[in-house]
Amino acid sequence: MAQATQYNLDQKFDFTEAIKKSVFLVGGIGLLFLILGIAAAIFGGEAHGDDGQHAYHWTHRLFANLWINNVYFTGLAIIGVFFFAIQYAASAGWSAPLVKIMISFGHWLPIAGVLMIVTFFIASHDLFHWTHSDIYDKSDSHYDSIIDGKGAFFYWPMEKGSFPIFYLLRMVLFFGFWVFFFNKLKSLSEQEDLHGGTQYWFKLRSWSAIFLVFFAVSSSVSAWDWVMSIDTHWFSTLFGWYVFASWFVAGLAALTLVTMFLKDQGYLDMVNDNHIHDLGKYVFAFSIFWTYIWFSQFLLIYYANIPEEAVYFVERLESDVYGGFIIVNLVINFFLPFLVLMTRDSKRHSVFLKLVCTLILFGHWLDFFLMVQPGTVGQDGGLGLMEVGLLLVYASAFAFVMFTNLAKGNLIAKNHPMLEESYHHHI
Repeated sequence: MAQATQYNLDQKFDFTEAIKKSVFLVGGIGLLFLILGIAAAIFGGEAHGDDGQHAYHWTHRLFANLWINNVYFTGLAIIGVFFFAIQYAASAGWSAPLVKIMISFGHWLPIAGVLMIVTFFIASHDLFHWTHSDIYDKSDSHYDSIIDGKGAFFYWPMEKGSFPIFYLLRMVLFFGFWVFFFNKLKSLSEQEDLHGGTQYWFKLRSWSAIFLVFFAVSSSVSAWDWVMSIDTHWFSTLFGWYVFASWFVAGLAALTLVTMFLKDQGYLDMVNDNHIHDLGKYVFAFSIFWTYIWFSQFLLIYYANIPEEAVYFVERLESDVYGGFIIVNLVINFFLPFLVLMTRDSKRHSVFLKLVCTLILFGHWLDFFLMVQPGTVGQDGGLGLMEVGLLLVYASAFAFVMFTNLAKGNLIAKNHPMLEESYHHHI
């Protein structure tokens, strides 16, 4: 590793006061927007039912936004761990200087788990129609035979409509194992930094393979649980892939932005235009993959035109609130990255990548907004100060946690056995 050692492999990220102020400023602006959005919802009037009772309350919209951001930022965190594991399982060498950034995203996972569970206990009745007990009572006028048929998926082995122990057990197990694998992979990476050799690299490869198998199952089931079950009557066999694709593109965009930010700060001198080009190719390729999944799901449902399947797209496309966002979603998440990142030079030019990746991060948040809000608050939703504010609050919190932990260790996996290969990486 003689040539690679000409670089500072013991370099550490300094989370300076100036950077912290920028992160807190974003969070502060987000909090202000959130407060203004809540105030506008409270004093701007509420929808009323035919009986004069409130059919919609501002808290419903707040809960929906909490759920959108919980799911979205959980995705960013787990994709960081997933992409880290991919590098070791595939024996990839090009990415050796970047693996520390990938794994740093996982520090959000314990926080995400707590936020998800707490939000569910507080807001489950406002978010998930299947949590209402009367829909399982055949003698009740609200009885729903379709949801009753799916009830065991949420409540087994308890009585339907009681306590959703099976649903919560899955949530706890998924987060528990994700955090376990994250800590295991991070610990082995730190041991490799201390002791060198190849034994830890082989252990990392084995543990990564095990994690990837678990992730393949848990990411799909979590998509069914946390997002698809909001529209309980509706289902799609492609939905697990769809959520994964949206998570993955957003995670790749975040990784690319953090890498370029660190480069701009004078770090990662070993990372060159070829590494940035590879990150750009990933963003480009998986934006197309996301579009393929989106179109496959849409086309099959459109062509078959089965009412219980088509209703998902009908209530979005024909809505005055959400219809326009469908087009924006496709423009930001497909047409923009496809057209801008098509050429070789654009993938190596920081201005293009920063613009596209920033918009993609918002675009895939918008994707989850379209998955969650129509099924929770219906036509009383929208994209306003409350939505933007809470997004900025979560983004600043995620960045603070990630940067704080990134600053605790080396930026480069200095004893990675393929560091020399990465030094010579050229495309």
